[in-house]
Amino acid sequence: MNFDLKSMDLARAAREKCDLLVVLLPEGFAPGEDALGSLAAQALRAKDVQTQPGKSLHLYQVPGVAARRVVLAGVGKADARAVRQALAALAPVLRQGAPRHAVVCFAGPAPGEAVEAAVRGMTHASYVYTATKSKPEARTLARVVLGVPDAPALAGAVERAAAVAQGVELAREWGNRPANHATPTLLAQAAKALAKHKGITCKALGPAEVERLGMHAFLAVAQGSAEPLRFIELRYNGAPRAQAPVVLVGKGITFDTGGISIKPAAEMDEMKFDMCGAASVLGVFRALAELQPPINVVGLIPACENMPDGRSVKPGDVVRSMSGQTIEILNTDAEGRLVLCDALSYAQRFKPAAIIDIATLTGACVIALGGVHSGLFASDDALAADLQAAGQASDDLCWRMPLDEDYAEGLKTNFADVANVAGRPAGAVTAAKFLQRFAGTQPWAHLDIAGTAWKGGAAKGATGRPVGLLVHYLLARSGAGAEAPAPAPARRARKAAAAAKP
Repeated sequence: MNFDLKSMDLARAAREKCDLLVVLLPEGFAPGEDALGSLAAQALRAKDVQTQPGKSLHLYQVPGVAARRVVLAGVGKADARAVRQALAALAPVLRQGAPRHAVVCFAGPAPGEAVEAAVRGMTHASYVYTATKSKPEARTLARVVLGVPDAPALAGAVERAAAVAQGVELAREWGNRPANHATPTLLAQAAKALAKHKGITCKALGPAEVERLGMHAFLAVAQGSAEPLRFIELRYNGAPRAQAPVVLVGKGITFDTGGISIKPAAEMDEMKFDMCGAASVLGVFRALAELQPPINVVGLIPACENMPDGRSVKPGDVVRSMSGQTIEILNTDAEGRLVLCDALSYAQRFKPAAIIDIATLTGACVIALGGVHSGLFASDDALAADLQAAGQASDDLCWRMPLDEDYAEGLKTNFADVANVAGRPAGAVTAAKFLQRFAGTQPWAHLDIAGTAWKGGAAKGATGRPVGLLVHYLLARSGAGAEAPAPAPARRARKAAAAAKP
């Protein structure tokens, strides 16, 4: 999807030839003398539309308006969340009405975060999954024009948002694919495809190489599956080699039956989403490929299936991790922490500036935070604050959870250095305490995305979170965030926007 940015008021919006014109109406909307503004004012007075986010009025072939269809949509205070809610409500129009060319016009102030939300919102609302359908319904929306009061000032925001949107879409696509179409081998192929982009390299290790590294916790999870594991290493080099990288570790369980501690049958199909942490790492690297920020990033993905088999690891088995610590596996359904602990140990070789792992780790985090905030655990206050700020800036929220040492008491065992579970109380916290043992001394954070990585029910599907949060964090760390000079593509976009200004 292509995004164009134009300086535009409602009078100019009315002259734009397109299939769909979306007018975003804020609180306190002040209409001008133009036909479109007068129409919106009349609709508001008659209460046919409200400025509350999610409320809209759909019109067809409005006199004096070049667009075939017009939607007046409320955006409240016109902040990022309100814009996202307004455009999410238009998903049926974007998918069923088959517009090819749309214009989204802000009928009031357009702060950068709201414009970014408009880009992400249009991309998200028009996304269609097609990979395994015999008669795929292709996305028809190919071009979106964003109408704002001052286009040159917002070119960088659109550039960032479009890159994040590409990353989110890649994460959603791989998260949505069924397990037989997203095996560890296929996931490795997707990672290698990213290496065609400037600055990105990739390698994937197989079972023999992983065994030589001593990753026996990872191997234990994979040993019950006929699908061979893959340990994927992505690198983005945007800064001098001497700069310590940020390491992202994504849980890549491409299907999770629970192993011998098998899950209930109901909704087990959703365990194809257990690799959404890995998918988010792929998505981040896709965005980095577009933005080319001056930072070094490493992505690590331990990918395998967790299956019940005669060779499967059993409750009570003890394995030795790459770190040398022994682990008693009391529950084989707590497998994510087993693959992550070896990946965290591997991450130490990069002498990283920070490590962030991303995992659909615990149902306990879903109970604690639902689908609004991802759970954030961090050993470093500055890292935690930066991630929370990135979540606010991207409208991809996280909430910091405790890491008190008292929570580690339940992980003690008579038969190994540590157990992989500690009972039901504070399950998300004790899982994070397990991972902390393997994270080293540098700043480390763990994002539990079990509640935010996908939705169930009628809206079933991957969300692409927390790609937005992670990209904003990396851009801020690199100095290429909203307040920094825009990358070269954004500067070119600003020149183009300036040329289009009336």
